[in-house]
Amino acid sequence: MKTETLLIELGTEELPPKALKKLAVTLFDQIQTQLDSAGLEYKEIKWFATPRRMAVVVNQLVEKQADKIIEKRGPAINVAFDDEGNASRAAMGWARSNGIEVEQAQRLKTDKGEWLLHRATQSGKSVEELIPAMVKTALSKLPIPKPMRWGSTKTQFIRPVHTLTMLYGEKIINGEMLGVTSSNQVTGHRFHHHGLVTIKHADDYESELKAAYVVADYEERQQQILEQINKAAESLEGTALIDDELLGEVTGLVEWPVTLIGSFDQSFLEVPAEPLIYSMKDHQKYFPVLDKDGQLINKFIFVANIESKDPQQVIFGNEKVIRPRLADAEFFFNTDKKQTLESRLEKLESVLFQKQLGSVKEKSERIAKLSEIIANELNENSQYAHRAGLLSKTDLLTDMVLEFPQVQGTMGKYYARNDGEPEAIAQALEDQYRPRYAGDSLPDGQIGCAVAIADKIDTLVGIFGINQAPKGDKDPFALRRAAIGLIRIIIEKDLNLDIAELINESITQFGDKLINDDTADHVIDFVMGRFRAYYQEKDFSVDVIQAVLAKKPTAPLDFDKRIKAVSYFRGLTEAEALAAANKRVGNILAKFDGELYQTFNDELAKEDAEKALALVFREIETKISPLLANKDYQAALTALASLKAPIDNFFDNVMVMSDDEAVKINRLTLLSKIRNSFLAIADISVLQ
Repeated sequence: MKTETLLIELGTEELPPKALKKLAVTLFDQIQTQLDSAGLEYKEIKWFATPRRMAVVVNQLVEKQADKIIEKRGPAINVAFDDEGNASRAAMGWARSNGIEVEQAQRLKTDKGEWLLHRATQSGKSVEELIPAMVKTALSKLPIPKPMRWGSTKTQFIRPVHTLTMLYGEKIINGEMLGVTSSNQVTGHRFHHHGLVTIKHADDYESELKAAYVVADYEERQQQILEQINKAAESLEGTALIDDELLGEVTGLVEWPVTLIGSFDQSFLEVPAEPLIYSMKDHQKYFPVLDKDGQLINKFIFVANIESKDPQQVIFGNEKVIRPRLADAEFFFNTDKKQTLESRLEKLESVLFQKQLGSVKEKSERIAKLSEIIANELNENSQYAHRAGLLSKTDLLTDMVLEFPQVQGTMGKYYARNDGEPEAIAQALEDQYRPRYAGDSLPDGQIGCAVAIADKIDTLVGIFGINQAPKGDKDPFALRRAAIGLIRIIIEKDLNLDIAELINESITQFGDKLINDDTADHVIDFVMGRFRAYYQEKDFSVDVIQAVLAKKPTAPLDFDKRIKAVSYFRGLTEAEALAAANKRVGNILAKFDGELYQTFNDELAKEDAEKALALVFREIETKISPLLANKDYQAALTALASLKAPIDNFFDNVMVMSDDEAVKINRLTLLSKIRNSFLAIADISVLQ
């Protein structure tokens, strides 16, 4: 069957750069899904996106669907004909619906009987028939939160549409949507190419656009930008600050990337680097440059959408734009330094944290008290922790943070240093927000850890305490992130803290503000749920996590030791049999409603297998007691693994539910004690 390249392109006004890739990939996914559902075979499918277009190109697409043999079964023969062989009304109606006479029908014989059968060939539809509807469906499913109208029509889309191209080889596929008729003409670069670009064949799409100063391939354009930025940074003997989000946004802003270098006054470097960096990245979409020592230099790299004959004019224009931005940051910094952080504390009374939980000042006071308690637990300077907690939110009232919210905490660090606060306190003001996202760094110092933990627990307890737990994907107070951050700090910084104890301390500090009587349980359950996500991210199996969650250990370090011990145990050859034995014992004990003995009674032991198991278990029990006390769970489980043979022997040769009630209870007592030894670490019965 003949194949050709299919081109689908929608030409628009400039699309939102942050949403461009998602829109284009969704269009691609929708087209691909529909092609596959229609049975149209192809070799390759690829998506394209620039600020002014979204496109899909399908290589070696067959010209039509394959013909299908359609079988339609009719009435059973004994229903289709009477005793004299005449067709029944049911048979005639069925035949008529298929456009045939009853005599033309075939027969279908099976073990279950015989029926009338009509076989027909259904011709496959052509690409030209199918594609317009597919494109229309795909466009209707794009993630467009706020469609817009343009002109005098009622047509709606994310941006005004100028061109529609549906081209199969050289042939234009007729169709109209979003107020535009399909053609083989697309737009070139807004400034470098005047008029439309005619695509004579779908294979020429990329090359024709490149001739019109458009790099249509999003990934290729992004790679070009990345290489140009790195080359520019190397010329400055520095490193460009490149993050994926900014790189993607810039890729969505240009069609013909040209990278240039600008500079700003050296004096601006007296301002902390962070607000300067945010100003360049967020406001201007520039890439700041660091020297070999990681210090910001007075250069920036930007990506233009034109290849200017006089690039110096483009550079001058961008330098002119960034200067007042940096001057604002300099002004804010110098103005903020005139007031101490401590002097701003009272003003936090007028800033609301949450209407039921009070002001940010009240939150700061709670954080201070809890930070002090945590610092004492960690044998750190509790006065520093209290002070850091008290000042933790004061930089929210500074002009710099009001202008650049992303530098909250960071500017607190700089202003604390300016105020003469101890370095540990200054660093803690920045550390309190860490980790801010998945993979972010943790607090540097122990005081910072104390404040970060206190802040997160205060938020968790407060919001759960007023019954505003996250629902679905709605989490306005970022409680999931707070819980994961809490777990990460305690485990990865090796802090010996119990979350349950800290939650109870926090609840006390809220006084009568909380209305949820089960706040502690709800917060603990919520944090336990984050343990699952945390360890799944680290590739621990779900059954191992479930085994430890069954014990609900609220000290994250203890949880971590149990997880690693159970994961190790799961790899032992004895693990499968012992997990099954634990499950069996659990089921037996669940059905027993009497009281067990305090200890196993040797005098009631009748069988050699139960005597042997009791003897081995006593030896192991003595051995693991100090191991459990020292939380050496791996060694304890390894010791318990040696019970496999005597347990197997016990179940093979001993009737647990003896007719002798005393003997039965004695055996159940032994099994219960063995199971409890495992349960002291985890419920291994859930291991798969």
